[in-house]
Amino acid sequence: MAVGKVVPISDEEFESSIIGSSKPALVDFWAEWCQPCKMLAPTVEELAQEYEDRLLVGKLNVDDNPSTATKFGIRGIPTLLLFKNGKVVQQMVGVKSKAEIKKVIDENL
Repeated sequence: MAVGKVVPISDEEFESSIIGSSKPALVDFWAEWCQPCKMLAPTVEELAQEYEDRLLVGKLNVDDNPSTATKFGIRGIPTLLLFKNGKVVQQMVGVKSKAEIKKVIDENL
């Protein structure tokens, strides 16, 4: 997996790459047509670089990977889920500021 970069994740690899991750993981549930998702993307990229040693950052396209989105009850996008030890510890729906997201990450690292 790429270090310091956002990792694209599919339904097939979700279990091994996110649930099985040895470090906490932040997953951005998004879609190509979603304008707020596009607004959030640069922030997610920056967070991936800032937390590269301590946090896995992934993106899951809900249109291409509907079963994972359904499993976690994703109803609105963008949605960020923070996983720790394979469990969701935090959920953020909609465009959030970098400071808001960092606060949640820092509380859970």
